Amino acid sequence: MHYNKQMDWILTTLTWYLYLFVIGIVFFPLIRSILPNFFDEGYAFSKTLGIIFLSYTAFILGLTKIAPFTQLTLITVLLLFAVVNVYLWIKKSYVFNKEKIGIFILEELIFIASLLFLTYVRGQEPSVRGLEKFMDFGFINSIVKSQYFPPLDMWLSADPQKPQGYFINYYYFGHLTGAFLIKLTNTLPTVAYNLILATIFAQGMTLAFSLAGNCIAFVQQHVLGFNKIKKLPLIAFGFLGSFVVNLSGNLHTIYLFTTGYPNENPIPFWKIISNYNPTKYWYPNATRFIPFTIHEFPAYSYVVADLHGHVFDIPFVLLTLALLFSFFLKVKNTHNPSPITHNLFYIIAIGFMSAIHYMTNAFDGPIYLLLTVFIIFIMFRLSFQSLFYGIILFSSFLIFSFPFSLNFSPFVNGIGVNCSPDFLVNLKKLGPFLFEKGNCQVSAPWMLFVLWGFFWISLAILTFIIAVRSIKYFERKGLKIHSLLNLNKIDLLMLLFFAFGTFLITIAEFFYIKDIYPAHFRANTMFKLGYQAFTIMSIASVYALYRLTFMKYFFNFIIKSIYFFLFFFIIIYPFFAFSSYYGSLKKKPQLDGSTWIKNSYPEDKEIIDYLNTNITNQPIILEAQGDSYTDYARISAYTGLPTVAGWWVHEWLWRGSSDVVGKRIPDIVNIYESSDIATTMNLINKYQIKYVVVSTLERNKYPKLNESKFNLIADKIFVSSNKQGAIYQIDQ
Repeated sequence: MHYNKQMDWILTTLTWYLYLFVIGIVFFPLIRSILPNFFDEGYAFSKTLGIIFLSYTAFILGLTKIAPFTQLTLITVLLLFAVVNVYLWIKKSYVFNKEKIGIFILEELIFIASLLFLTYVRGQEPSVRGLEKFMDFGFINSIVKSQYFPPLDMWLSADPQKPQGYFINYYYFGHLTGAFLIKLTNTLPTVAYNLILATIFAQGMTLAFSLAGNCIAFVQQHVLGFNKIKKLPLIAFGFLGSFVVNLSGNLHTIYLFTTGYPNENPIPFWKIISNYNPTKYWYPNATRFIPFTIHEFPAYSYVVADLHGHVFDIPFVLLTLALLFSFFLKVKNTHNPSPITHNLFYIIAIGFMSAIHYMTNAFDGPIYLLLTVFIIFIMFRLSFQSLFYGIILFSSFLIFSFPFSLNFSPFVNGIGVNCSPDFLVNLKKLGPFLFEKGNCQVSAPWMLFVLWGFFWISLAILTFIIAVRSIKYFERKGLKIHSLLNLNKIDLLMLLFFAFGTFLITIAEFFYIKDIYPAHFRANTMFKLGYQAFTIMSIASVYALYRLTFMKYFFNFIIKSIYFFLFFFIIIYPFFAFSSYYGSLKKKPQLDGSTWIKNSYPEDKEIIDYLNTNITNQPIILEAQGDSYTDYARISAYTGLPTVAGWWVHEWLWRGSSDVVGKRIPDIVNIYESSDIATTMNLINKYQIKYVVVSTLERNKYPKLNESKFNLIADKIFVSSNKQGAIYQIDQ
């Protein structure tokens, strides 16, 4: 029995995995049609494609009220897609390639091992608490509770202006994919939260392996002219791609060899250089290095475990990069072009994925639309074909994102110009551009190098290799310089990835998206753009290393030494980050993210369990309102039931006004503290409150809490075992 208890987390994870495996098998024929030239026939991407298609279909069915968001609906949709994929398999006359079995098994093992690894790590401290986990978990629970869409905002209940309730005004499609997996597998949400994060990590590892490996396979086949792919370098650099994309950091780890610095006042590392000094290193500083900004990357996201949109989007982004890779390499030479409709499928598919990005993490939609436009321009120059593809791309994006956009109001207030000169500040605004006095933050070049230097050195190395090899090729073949772009398409694509990543980083030095944060006015802009730059340039940097292995001239040793010196600093990051957050990683894994509530607020755990077990649909509850990043709004976050007002700053950001929550706070205080029954009932009716929670946090927040009146206007339907928590059902 003891052994079985020790293995519970493994059995739970493998049961979850079986559903993912089935999704991958079902969608393999479709991904094989989309990525036919991949060495693994796109197998690694089949689970991700399936999750996207199934979730988007369920979203449309729920939005149009055709079918409710239930397990039966999801299973039915999965079966229908299975029929479509079987038909596709038969129609395309696919023959199962036995030679590919080995790579399929390897990718499946990478997925399973990654899933188990991060599940185990999260099992050391699985709490769905801290940072913004309440927000992410609340979104997921609200979607799980929804019969139809759009889902209700769990932190802003209905009122006379919105009697039907307020919908989530956030990019929540990623959270919907998490809710889809919870619903399909019938997994407890507090356990599923940690499994969802592990699933994203497993996808990220497997997809990056495939994408990096395919870069190597293309070079072997189309540049080196190999008749048969050499699997060892493909696998080696595939694993390297997995690590760099998902687990590496930046050059900030050089501060392991310094005396340290105050968190808010970074000091150039060469001024405080010392011996190895890990006790002075704080891993989050790698993401908050430039003052007043954020520059995170996937490894940090996996450590802190917030299920934000940019985290959900990691596998979706890798799928888009695979589509762009396949599209770019498939298109014929512009001197001998294919028919204009030949590549239309890829353009529509990328438009669809850009819509998915927009719905998952709004910045990412425009980012990948722009990257696609750049690639189209490189391929077709200024031509009718470029214009045609651009129109189809944007039309696809608008069509596929339209169902989401119907109920979403972007909370961007304009495009600020960093360090605007006085004559522009006097104008204040010109079109979408804002010129704000005092908003001037410039990143020190040495700081930018600490964050992005590894990628820029990789770019310099790749450029040098291409230049030298091209010159030798010109001399041998007697070609002219203008033929450079026709030599190696994968080189060109990787250079474009580096250039685009650098472009994204540079934008934040000149412009910022206006939001509600005064001192950190460009933080979100740098964060969102830099996150994608990191992913894109990670793939390109692994390719640069592969090209570096073929160097055989004088600078070979020097260049490789520079690369591996810098590479050392980015690969050691996760070893310090994970241990700092999770400790020694020797505890028995515990996957339930609500254990902390049982220990800290046992009465709240019982209240949450009662509401989740006995209350259907999404009636409105009342609980204590509190500031962002606190334990307040815990009941709504853990049940998905809307409360009158939740985290203030978050709602301010989403709704564009602090009054949205600010004007409700006095009403909440009155409901809990007022002795006037008539006033209390008027306010309860105003917000359509069905259940009132009275527990420890409510007593702490409202010292004059008048609980006795609730016995007059409501039924006490639940009392916790320690008598500290209760639920009152309002008499209607």
